[in-house]
Amino acid sequence: MNQLPNIRALSNEQLAGFMESIGEKKFRTQQIQEWLWQKHAAGFDDMTNLSKALRQQLSEHFSLPALTINTTQNSADGTVKTRFTTFDGHKIEGVLIPTDERKTACVSSQIGCSLSCKFCATGYMDRKRNLNFDEIYDQVMLINQQSEALYQKKLTNIVFMGMGEPLLNYTNVLKAIDRITAEDGIHMSARRITVSTAGVAKQIKKLGDDGVKFKLALSLHAPTDAKRNEIMPINETNNLKALAEALNYFYAKTKNEITFEYILFKNFNDSQKDAEDLIKLYRQVPADLVNIIEYNPIDAFTFRKPDEEGMERFMQHLEKNRVNARLRRSRGKDIDAACGQLANKDK
Repeated sequence: MNQLPNIRALSNEQLAGFMESIGEKKFRTQQIQEWLWQKHAAGFDDMTNLSKALRQQLSEHFSLPALTINTTQNSADGTVKTRFTTFDGHKIEGVLIPTDERKTACVSSQIGCSLSCKFCATGYMDRKRNLNFDEIYDQVMLINQQSEALYQKKLTNIVFMGMGEPLLNYTNVLKAIDRITAEDGIHMSARRITVSTAGVAKQIKKLGDDGVKFKLALSLHAPTDAKRNEIMPINETNNLKALAEALNYFYAKTKNEITFEYILFKNFNDSQKDAEDLIKLYRQVPADLVNIIEYNPIDAFTFRKPDEEGMERFMQHLEKNRVNARLRRSRGKDIDAACGQLANKDK
């Protein structure tokens, strides 16, 4: 493993100080920053407008541990799943989800996950480590390159709904979003970024205190503590009352959009009573939308999705009670790229 300091962890002032210490002109700092954040150099040799001597100096003092593409899979519906390799040999997955109006990157925040949600393939993996902020940034840049190559369009949206729990990698996720939204980064509006959490109440409140600008999604998936405890162990320490309080606090501080994510499981959370419980919860929180999601089967979990009529009945009951709900059809199921399916399956 490379022991040299990561050049992308340096502030502009620190990099400028290094340039001065080796007798280089100030403008070189800006050139290097452009290579690191806008031109997405994978190594110092890519920085072709720098002298060979300067590139050599950089390589002797710093590392540039860029993410690389391991494999890509293309779905019949246009979705692209990419497995990336980290500098220390771990694998993570990200997904490009194209529609006519949007090109969305679904990115990971951890290598594996510690939360063990029963319906999520990543939850059956060990959590190896958090992703560094520049590794998260690299996913976005590489998926953006795919979008431009395949669809001649840049990414319009980013969702932190890949592998891992973003709020358990709080600092790196926020630093990555700062970089993504920066003028000298991708310069995407924070309003086009959604961070999805399984529900870490303390960190949801911290988002409010930190005045973040991005949207928040709660992976709800069950409308009562008893049912949520069955499929999401995190609920035992972050129950629905605590989450409702945290979401209200977040909204009071930021006025940012909040979405509920709710996967329908046949004969578990899809009854009229479940819909009623969901409506009650919806009215306790300033949520803009409830995304009703088709369940995507994984090998380790025996639940099934309801039939079309069952999903429609559930949706109609929500709509009749003035809940802003949308049925989200799964994308990339044929390549295990849909919601809950990312797991490095054929590693």
